[in-house]
Amino acid sequence: MNLNSLKGYSKTTKKPWSICLDERFSLIHRIRSKQCRLYSLGLGNDDSQFELGMASSGCEVHRFDPSARAAHSQEGPRLWYHRLSIDWRDPNPAVAAHRLRSSTKKLGTVLNEFGHQKIDVLKADVESAEWKILENLILEDVVEQIGQLVFEVHIHWPGFEVSGNDSTVVRYWYSLLRELELKDFRLFHTYKDLSKPQMFLKKEAFNASSCYTLSWVNTRWK
Repeated sequence: MNLNSLKGYSKTTKKPWSICLDERFSLIHRIRSKQCRLYSLGLGNDDSQFELGMASSGCEVHRFDPSARAAHSQEGPRLWYHRLSIDWRDPNPAVAAHRLRSSTKKLGTVLNEFGHQKIDVLKADVESAEWKILENLILEDVVEQIGQLVFEVHIHWPGFEVSGNDSTVVRYWYSLLRELELKDFRLFHTYKDLSKPQMFLKKEAFNASSCYTLSWVNTRWK
């Protein structure tokens, strides 16, 4: 189910960021008790209807965007902006010292710094960095601290720091999706963005899209 039934959600949102509100899982109960937490990873994305809707519904919402005006700012009772880019590695301290306006950190590092043990929903729209970020979340077991994943994935090229021939790249992607299944994440919604080019690994692909939004629920979270 999406957020249509929740307070503050607008149907004018540019794409469906679907979450699972099945009573068997924890998110709907944590929304009702005002205890849910959403992390939103983005790169200068102006579409904030999903985040605003979740905040209006009682969720604690943290948006991470390296283009944010301030290092940390609170825009409403339950909405925070952070000038941070979530990456698959922590920066080299010698290099980071010279970067005054932005910071890049792994999600596990941010969770530790913020004192957050769990994230109910992790939304990511990070323009092809999603594959390496997902790999890091799996390798460091951070994904087990997440109740639901809503990721925009790009398949028109391998992605940042992913290399090899087409078969190698597809096996890499598949291995990450398979690891999610092994950790009891279940894919419950897909969205094919028809406004994007019909490309797959730099080749035209009929009736396909270079961009999909995939939503998983962690079935261990009851």
